[in-house]
Amino acid sequence: MNKEQKNQAIADLKEQFEASTFFYLTDASSMTVADVNKFRRLCFEKGVEMKVVKNTLVRKALEAHDEQKGFDKLYEHLHGPTAILFSTSGNLPARLLEEFRKTKSKPVLKAAYIDSAVFVGDDQISLLTKLKSKEELVGDIIALLQSPAKNVISALKSGGSTIAGLVKALEDRQAN
Repeated sequence: MNKEQKNQAIADLKEQFEASTFFYLTDASSMTVADVNKFRRLCFEKGVEMKVVKNTLVRKALEAHDEQKGFDKLYEHLHGPTAILFSTSGNLPARLLEEFRKTKSKPVLKAAYIDSAVFVGDDQISLLTKLKSKEELVGDIIALLQSPAKNVISALKSGGSTIAGLVKALEDRQAN
């Protein structure tokens, strides 16, 4: 790779890190070519982009961003073979890793960057799979907001029939 190609790779990575708020750093070393291809296919089917890039290029692309992003916490995990999983959902790559590792021991999670929070270590996968996507959170909030209104309407409906029953009982009592 010549200098121009490296600069282009860094620029491409910089754009990708800028556009993505969710990415995972994984170790796929000692995986067979067949296993890597199988994992890549699984990622592609689920909409997760997998890239294997030199750590120095990744670090330079991350260093080009503001310190506010918190990428500096990832630098210490850029050693050894690294595969980056880019996603539009915070929990999808963790679910893919968990699913794939039912039959294999790799890839191992080095670190995950989820909306400015950094999760370090392979033991974080179970936590990351439980994260809710933006759509799931919006749905939960809407359900919570609708719940009190539904309770009030249901109470009014049941209260209305109770009041009507009481009025009818009082009318019947007066008539007798």
